Amino acid sequence: MKRTLLKLAALALLVATPLVSVAATAGLPDFTSIVEKYGPTVVNVRADITQPSPFSRGPGGQQQAQVPDIFRFFGFPVPPPQQMQPEEEISMGSGFIISPDGYILTNDHVVDGAKKISVTLADHREFTAKLVGADATYDIALLKINAQNLPTVAIGNSNALKPGQWVLAIGSPFGFDHTVTAGIVSAVSRSFGPEDQQFTPFIQTDVPINRGNSGGPLFNMDGQVIGINSQIFSNTGGYMGVSFAIPIDVAMNAVQQLKTKGYVERGMIGVTMQPVTRNTAKALGMSRVEGGLVASVEPGSPAAKAGIKPGDVIVAYDGKTINSVKDLPPMVGMTPPGSIARVTVVRFGKTLNLNVKVEQAPRGKNALAKMEQAISGNGLGLSVKDLSAGQRQQLGLKVGEGVQISTASGPSRDAGLQPGDVILMVGQERVGSVTQFESAVRAYKPGQVAILLVRRGQVSQFVAVPVPRPGAGKQ
Repeated sequence: MKRTLLKLAALALLVATPLVSVAATAGLPDFTSIVEKYGPTVVNVRADITQPSPFSRGPGGQQQAQVPDIFRFFGFPVPPPQQMQPEEEISMGSGFIISPDGYILTNDHVVDGAKKISVTLADHREFTAKLVGADATYDIALLKINAQNLPTVAIGNSNALKPGQWVLAIGSPFGFDHTVTAGIVSAVSRSFGPEDQQFTPFIQTDVPINRGNSGGPLFNMDGQVIGINSQIFSNTGGYMGVSFAIPIDVAMNAVQQLKTKGYVERGMIGVTMQPVTRNTAKALGMSRVEGGLVASVEPGSPAAKAGIKPGDVIVAYDGKTINSVKDLPPMVGMTPPGSIARVTVVRFGKTLNLNVKVEQAPRGKNALAKMEQAISGNGLGLSVKDLSAGQRQQLGLKVGEGVQISTASGPSRDAGLQPGDVILMVGQERVGSVTQFESAVRAYKPGQVAILLVRRGQVSQFVAVPVPRPGAGKQ
């Protein structure tokens, strides 16, 4: 059964503080003091959204039918836009107070598209909230209510978190306000790759989180917020033992920028990366599997100006080790534009230190897709890789038949394509290698629509992907 990362229209986490006592008989922490002290800082967030029915916004902001993935992917028929009738939808989430004068932190996906945002405090007072600013890439939203002398959380240091530490969540799963759940940190700096918030080094926990918890705080044993609950990994739509929180260091960096500038600046160097395998490391003269392999470099980008080339393996960034390809994007994203970053690369066995002047990444909800398209060179926002003999055999394909999608962004993602899908044909041309695929895609010009024969599992179907015109999607 397919497992899916779910953004829960509400999440909340709290953790134990120095106030936590240990039960002598069980050897487990008692969280009652934390709940009593910090429970009042957690709020319920309600967003009233008007949108066509029965459609919801897809990743690219387009209207898509709320039907099973298999139907959306294979073009489930939907009424034309003129038949859509607006209807009210409600997004319920959690949040927490970060200043006595009414600033509240929550997830962007809780309030995205809201015409009205309401906040209910623990004492049942209700306020209409103003959206100060939001950043979809980090999934952070900053709200403000007209109130004074409010109880506030204490902000901790998420960089000090270690797997095994106790953490606590407070939120409103399924509308049950101020529900308390606890668990441990399962992993830190967890990344999902380019298809899902690649700039966020998530905190993974086993704290039970469900719909309604999104935007709530995650506390450490010192009673400090160290994360914002955001997603779960599930194949049922409910909690299955794995939940993720946005590190508070990332969130507070975004908060300060939203307060002062109204938007979040993010660094970029202009490379696309792929994992380093054992065979890749051996071929490139590396003694161990580490770093990220540079697949392509955007012309005129900071990386290109610094001399980074395709085939280089980035093993360190500003003195921090890059263990895998997923480590780099969060580091680059947190680097202030204009800064000089020291990048260490291995180029066919030789180690080089290069100075890269980081530039500001494009802003807006389509920014990541635009960057990927600029680097990949094909307007579809697709990157693909060759299939192994074993994969072809498993899918019942012949030798030289099909390529597998590595990343799908922009128009291809909006069309329903996703990593793991296999492309068999582009137009009337069968493709069996990355070279054949890129050659076939280059035949399509902006404004045209590419037709792809795509295999997902054992089912194949043609999917139409429009090639955007220059400047499309700018915000």
